[in-house]
Amino acid sequence: MEDFEAWYRREYPRVLAACTALAGGWPDAGREAADEAFTRAIERWRSVGQMAARGGWVQVVALNHLRRCLRRRASEQRALRSSTLVPAVVSEPPDVTLWQAVAGLPARQQECVILRYVHDMSENDIADALGIARGTVAATLHGAVRRLRSELAEEILPPEEVQLP
Repeated sequence: MEDFEAWYRREYPRVLAACTALAGGWPDAGREAADEAFTRAIERWRSVGQMAARGGWVQVVALNHLRRCLRRRASEQRALRSSTLVPAVVSEPPDVTLWQAVAGLPARQQECVILRYVHDMSENDIADALGIARGTVAATLHGAVRRLRSELAEEILPPEEVQLP
Protein backbone atom coordinates (compact mmCIF):
# COMPACT_ATOMS: atom_id res chain seq x y z
CA MET A 1 0.00 0.00 0.00
CA GLU A 2 1.29 3.44 -0.96
CA ASP A 3 2.20 5.89 1.79
CA PHE A 4 -0.53 8.54 2.32
CA GLU A 5 1.92 11.43 2.38
CA ALA A 6 3.49 10.55 -0.97
CA TRP A 7 0.07 10.05 -2.54
CA TYR A 8 -1.21 13.32 -1.04
CA ARG A 9 1.77 15.30 -2.35
CA ARG A 10 1.20 13.89 -5.84
CA GLU A 11 -2.60 14.14 -6.03
CA TYR A 12 -3.44 17.27 -4.04
CA PRO A 13 -2.25 19.83 -6.64
CA ARG A 14 -4.39 18.24 -9.38
CA VAL A 15 -7.50 17.99 -7.23
CA LEU A 16 -7.02 21.55 -5.98
CA ALA A 17 -6.51 22.91 -9.51
CA ALA A 18 -9.66 21.24 -10.84
CA CYS A 19 -11.79 22.30 -7.88
CA THR A 20 -10.50 25.87 -7.91
CA ALA A 21 -11.17 26.20 -11.62
CA LEU A 22 -14.69 24.80 -11.28
CA ALA A 23 -15.44 26.99 -8.24
CA GLY A 24 -15.48 30.04 -10.48
CA GLY A 25 -15.87 33.19 -8.42
CA TRP A 26 -15.30 31.35 -5.13
CA PRO A 27 -11.74 29.99 -5.24
CA ASP A 28 -11.84 29.35 -1.48
CA ALA A 29 -14.59 26.81 -2.15
CA GLY A 30 -12.18 24.87 -4.36
CA ARG A 31 -9.56 24.72 -1.61
CA GLU A 32 -12.21 23.76 0.96
CA ALA A 33 -13.45 20.93 -1.28
CA ALA A 34 -9.94 19.58 -1.89
CA ASP A 35 -9.08 19.79 1.81
CA GLU A 36 -12.30 18.05 2.81
CA ALA A 37 -11.74 15.23 0.32
CA PHE A 38 -8.23 14.55 1.55
CA THR A 39 -9.39 14.71 5.16
CA ARG A 40 -11.91 12.01 4.37
CA ALA A 41 -9.22 10.04 2.54
CA ILE A 42 -6.84 10.01 5.50
CA GLU A 43 -9.69 9.06 7.86
CA ARG A 44 -10.43 6.08 5.60
CA TRP A 45 -6.88 5.42 4.40
CA ARG A 46 -6.99 1.76 5.34
CA SER A 47 -9.63 1.19 2.63
CA VAL A 48 -8.87 4.13 0.31
CA GLY A 49 -5.21 3.15 0.19
CA GLN A 50 -6.22 -0.22 -1.26
CA MET A 51 -8.23 1.31 -4.13
CA ALA A 52 -6.84 1.11 -7.66
CA ALA A 53 -8.36 4.51 -8.48
CA ARG A 54 -7.61 6.49 -5.31
CA GLY A 55 -7.16 9.68 -7.35
CA GLY A 56 -10.57 9.25 -8.90
CA TRP A 57 -12.19 8.56 -5.56
CA VAL A 58 -10.74 11.68 -3.94
CA GLN A 59 -11.69 13.82 -6.98
CA VAL A 60 -15.29 12.62 -6.88
CA VAL A 61 -15.47 13.31 -3.12
CA ALA A 62 -14.03 16.79 -3.72
CA LEU A 63 -16.45 17.54 -6.57
CA ASN A 64 -19.44 16.40 -4.52
CA HIS A 65 -18.34 18.63 -1.64
CA LEU A 66 -17.74 21.53 -4.04
CA ARG A 67 -21.24 21.18 -5.51
CA ARG A 68 -22.75 21.30 -2.01
CA CYS A 69 -20.70 24.41 -1.20
CA LEU A 70 -21.70 26.13 -4.44
CA ARG A 71 -25.39 25.31 -3.93
CA ARG A 72 -25.18 26.70 -0.40
CA ARG A 73 -23.43 29.85 -1.62
CA ALA A 74 -25.97 30.31 -4.41
CA SER A 75 -28.73 30.14 -1.77
CA GLU A 76 -26.85 32.69 0.31
CA GLN A 77 -26.53 34.98 -2.73
CA ARG A 78 -30.29 34.73 -3.40
CA ALA A 79 -30.96 35.57 0.24
CA LEU A 80 -28.60 38.54 0.06
CA ARG A 81 -30.27 39.85 -3.10
CA SER A 82 -33.61 39.81 -1.35
CA SER A 83 -32.27 41.52 1.79
CA THR A 84 -31.23 45.07 2.54
CA LEU A 85 -27.68 44.01 3.43
CA VAL A 86 -24.85 45.19 1.19
CA PRO A 87 -22.93 42.10 -0.03
CA ALA A 88 -19.14 41.99 0.02
CA VAL A 89 -17.37 42.35 -3.31
CA VAL A 90 -16.07 39.04 -4.67
CA SER A 91 -13.20 39.35 -7.10
CA GLU A 92 -13.42 37.31 -10.29
CA PRO A 93 -10.81 34.61 -10.91
CA PRO A 94 -8.53 34.87 -13.94
CA ASP A 95 -10.33 34.14 -17.18
CA VAL A 96 -9.96 30.41 -17.73
CA THR A 97 -12.26 29.84 -20.66
CA LEU A 98 -11.77 26.09 -20.81
CA TRP A 99 -12.54 25.52 -17.13
CA GLN A 100 -15.54 27.82 -17.31
CA ALA A 101 -16.83 25.66 -20.15
CA VAL A 102 -16.13 22.50 -18.13
CA ALA A 103 -17.96 24.04 -15.16
CA GLY A 104 -20.99 24.45 -17.43
CA LEU A 105 -21.14 20.74 -18.22
CA PRO A 106 -23.52 18.41 -16.38
CA ALA A 107 -22.03 16.89 -13.23
CA ARG A 108 -21.34 13.45 -14.74
CA GLN A 109 -19.55 14.99 -17.72
CA GLN A 110 -17.48 17.22 -15.40
CA GLU A 111 -16.41 14.18 -13.38
CA CYS A 112 -15.46 12.16 -16.44
CA VAL A 113 -13.54 15.04 -18.05
CA ILE A 114 -11.58 15.77 -14.87
CA LEU A 115 -10.79 12.12 -14.18
CA ARG A 116 -9.71 11.53 -17.79
CA TYR A 117 -7.82 14.72 -18.60
CA VAL A 118 -6.59 15.94 -15.22
CA HIS A 119 -5.96 12.58 -13.55
CA ASP A 120 -5.14 10.76 -16.81
CA MET A 121 -7.34 7.83 -15.82
CA SER A 122 -8.41 5.21 -18.35
CA GLU A 123 -12.06 4.72 -19.18
CA ASN A 124 -12.01 1.45 -17.21
CA ASP A 125 -10.57 3.21 -14.14
CA ILE A 126 -13.14 6.00 -14.43
CA ALA A 127 -15.91 3.43 -14.69
CA ASP A 128 -14.64 1.72 -11.52
CA ALA A 129 -14.30 5.03 -9.64
CA LEU A 130 -17.81 6.19 -10.57
CA GLY A 131 -19.49 2.79 -10.42
CA ILE A 132 -20.74 2.97 -14.02
CA ALA A 133 -20.16 0.98 -17.21
CA ARG A 134 -17.12 1.66 -19.38
CA GLY A 135 -19.41 2.36 -22.34
CA THR A 136 -21.20 5.00 -20.29
CA VAL A 137 -17.85 6.64 -19.60
CA ALA A 138 -16.95 6.60 -23.30
CA ALA A 139 -20.32 8.07 -24.31
CA THR A 140 -20.16 10.69 -21.55
CA LEU A 141 -16.65 11.77 -22.57
CA HIS A 142 -17.65 11.88 -26.23
CA GLY A 143 -20.62 14.12 -25.44
CA ALA A 144 -18.55 16.35 -23.16
CA VAL A 145 -15.75 16.80 -25.69
CA ARG A 146 -18.23 17.53 -28.49
CA ARG A 147 -19.99 20.14 -26.35
CA LEU A 148 -16.70 21.74 -25.27
CA ARG A 149 -15.46 21.90 -28.86
CA SER A 150 -18.69 23.57 -29.90
CA GLU A 151 -18.71 26.08 -27.03
CA LEU A 152 -15.02 26.92 -27.29
CA ALA A 153 -15.20 27.27 -31.06
CA GLU A 154 -18.01 29.80 -30.64
CA GLU A 155 -15.77 31.77 -28.26
CA ILE A 156 -13.09 32.00 -30.96
CA LEU A 157 -15.10 32.04 -34.19
CA PRO A 158 -18.44 33.60 -35.11
CA PRO A 159 -21.18 30.90 -34.95
CA GLU A 160 -21.58 30.79 -38.74
CA GLU A 161 -17.91 29.71 -39.09
CA VAL A 162 -18.11 26.86 -36.55
CA GLN A 163 -17.93 23.41 -38.15
CA LEU A 164 -18.04 20.24 -36.09
CA PRO A 165 -17.20 16.76 -37.34
